[in-house]
Amino acid sequence: MINNLLIVGIGGAAGSMLRYLAQRFFNFSFPFGTILVNLTGCFLIGIFWALITRNNLSESMRLLWITGFCGGFTTFSAFTAEGNQMIMEGRWLPLLMYLSVSIVGGFIVTFFGFKLFNT
Repeated sequence: MINNLLIVGIGGAAGSMLRYLAQRFFNFSFPFGTILVNLTGCFLIGIFWALITRNNLSESMRLLWITGFCGGFTTFSAFTAEGNQMIMEGRWLPLLMYLSVSIVGGFIVTFFGFKLFNT
């Protein structure tokens, strides 16, 4: 368990630092860096997922690259990977619920969190 936490932490730290740099250098009057990170993270999680599955790589590789790096780089990539998994399994109702709650719910709780602590 400790080894897995360290692997996730190393990947997460690298992903978070890279996200910071992308946002720092590409976010101007519009969050281009955030869009870049989200789309790149989605692409990378697809690549890592395919390589790990195709090559039957270890759980440690999945933890490092998908959970750690992509999770630290952008949680949006995990969101899309989970959604795509539901599509591949033909789980349409859970997918619609997941998308609705995540997107609409995310906006709502962000708004209330801000309002709650900005008074």
